[in-house]
Amino acid sequence: MQFGNKSNIKLTHWKNSGIIVKFSTNGNFKKVKRMEPVNHLAGQKSPYLIRHSTNPVDWYPWSNEAFEKAGREDKPIFLSIGYSACHWCHVMEEESFENGAVARLLNENFVSVKVDREERPDIDKVYMTACHMMTGSGGWPLTVIMTPEKKPFFAATYIPRENRFGKMGLIELLDKIFVLWRGHRGQINASAESTATVLREINSCQQGENVGAEVLTAAYVLFTDMYDPVYGGFGGAPKFPTAHNFIFLLRYGEESGAEKAREMTLESLRQIRRGGIYDQLGFGFHRYSTDEKWLAPHFEKMLYDQAMLSMAYIEAYHASGDPFYSRVAGESFDYVLREMTSPAGGFYSAEDADSEGKEGRYYLWTMDEIGDALGAADADFAWEIFNCAREGNFIGESSREKTGENILHLTAMPDDAQRFEFVRRRLLEVREKRVRPLKDDKVLVDWNGLMIAALAKGASALDDGRYVRAAERAAAFITEHMLTKDDRLLHRWRDGEASIPGNLDDYAFFIWGLIELYEATFKPEYLELSARLTESLLLNFSDKAGSLFFSPLDGEELIANMLEYYDGALPSGNSISFYNLLRLGRMTGRPAWEDRAQKILRCASDSIRQHPHGHSMFLAGLQYAWSRSYEVVLCGDASDTVLKNMIRGLRPYLNRCAVIVKYSGAQDDIIISAAPFVKTMSHFNGRATAYVCTGNQCSRPVHTADEMLRQIKNS
Repeated sequence: MQFGNKSNIKLTHWKNSGIIVKFSTNGNFKKVKRMEPVNHLAGQKSPYLIRHSTNPVDWYPWSNEAFEKAGREDKPIFLSIGYSACHWCHVMEEESFENGAVARLLNENFVSVKVDREERPDIDKVYMTACHMMTGSGGWPLTVIMTPEKKPFFAATYIPRENRFGKMGLIELLDKIFVLWRGHRGQINASAESTATVLREINSCQQGENVGAEVLTAAYVLFTDMYDPVYGGFGGAPKFPTAHNFIFLLRYGEESGAEKAREMTLESLRQIRRGGIYDQLGFGFHRYSTDEKWLAPHFEKMLYDQAMLSMAYIEAYHASGDPFYSRVAGESFDYVLREMTSPAGGFYSAEDADSEGKEGRYYLWTMDEIGDALGAADADFAWEIFNCAREGNFIGESSREKTGENILHLTAMPDDAQRFEFVRRRLLEVREKRVRPLKDDKVLVDWNGLMIAALAKGASALDDGRYVRAAERAAAFITEHMLTKDDRLLHRWRDGEASIPGNLDDYAFFIWGLIELYEATFKPEYLELSARLTESLLLNFSDKAGSLFFSPLDGEELIANMLEYYDGALPSGNSISFYNLLRLGRMTGRPAWEDRAQKILRCASDSIRQHPHGHSMFLAGLQYAWSRSYEVVLCGDASDTVLKNMIRGLRPYLNRCAVIVKYSGAQDDIIISAAPFVKTMSHFNGRATAYVCTGNQCSRPVHTADEMLRQIKNS
């Protein structure tokens, strides 16, 4: 089936039985017909792969079939990696992969493999690392050309179809590479083998010296140098709202007394909430801002951003006492519960940047559209509060001129909150009648783990039981559908099927979520499951020197098994595992786990010293390790008001406090901790009682929240 030359084809929805194809004429869309898959992506579960199943390119999923075909026919592999919410992935698809000329070149001279980077992050990490090695940069869509043995010899990101502004287009590139493949195979093989060798060499743990507190200060100084005093955040455009940097700075400010760390974070989080990177009507965060002002985002919404940034806002609330920050977290949670939660309780992955064939169309407003929605008086208010202009503030991607459309954003939070809320709700009602961006409805364990952690942390700060119930439902979904009987996680669930062996992030992030869920509920089953999964993680992912591979040791053999320490858009699995092991070691009385955390740290130590600000979650873990830490055991009846007050009083200290709760009279509720201080529980006499211990020494048992907090402050 050859329909790829029709540049006006837009794939705007998917169904299991195929894809609805819509034709666009001057921006007007209508459904024409359902196209059945025409390549080897038929039957895949990933929405991103399903989208490409009707391309004229003969795509294969990552499979032995593809590599065997390449070897048998002596063809290079054309590997394309992206994800469903990626705007530039859609651009490259429409320009090139729906084009007949490109399809003919790929089908005749290459074996084409399409990978969803969210479904197979192990593959993505290998070849993104190779791209950085070859080009000095990376991003999506990721384009890699490699031998049938999976060894790369060319890498790039987005490539236009035709030559543009001195950049070689895909058509010419494919011709040149195939000529090289036929005439200079020796050079290609040598280059590919060299790249594969370097990838393997850099992914081995080299134990370094222990890091000291100087790395915390070094990171703080670097963040201070990078800080934008006008708009907040760090560096210039594009700006990413990297939540774990904010979390580190808040904790550093608290521990060190560096007020600047706190000020930078609080102001940055205020600016982000007011900017176009935040959905002012429906709430939630877009992925990043293309400018330094937080105004113009790439409009995709990722589950992990909602989770991580909500945690940053919750910690900002604890640090400042300002309810502004807790409200923002609550807004993001409400967006996730409304738009990103499956009926069974798991959380969906993402919402697309595009709708109706245009990036951001769902979120943009002309002044006339606002006037039609609100009427004259309220429209005047909305135009002013949302900083609208007749010429607009959105710049078209192709024209690079203002389009008359506005990205709604705030200069300040409105004084008339009631009127603002009326206008917001009315505009949201109107917006919901538009064509929605596509939703990637696969459930990923790692991102769900982050969302569980965020909701659990937020439940107490916001005093809203909906959030802890949502976290518990998601945890139940994972344990029911994505956890095997031998405590192995499966990475992805969609359309009734769980598949793909879990990776390091799946274990690390879900364990983090379970720890936070335990501290939100003090139900021992969450602590018990986190301990079991930790044993499974250490058994199945350990490097000989003590670090943790990204893929399980018995997983698919790639050209390298990645060891990651750097905290990028998300914290690395090693940094979160380091933090988890420290916390669980104290909570369960297993010093061997704290020793294991030390080995991970020593593997990462050289990298941390070289780029301390690139390892902010490792540094947050170090702050936990070095802070004035406490182990607290609470005993009493679950309904006892005094015990509830003790738990409430401990909430602000949980970043450096290991807490165990024993509810008297509950047979299934056991003390998991084997720590030496638990023997002091022999003093328990039925009253609500707190045992505060630090440095393996315990203070006398106390029976009120005030006495408990006084012991913590004086210890």
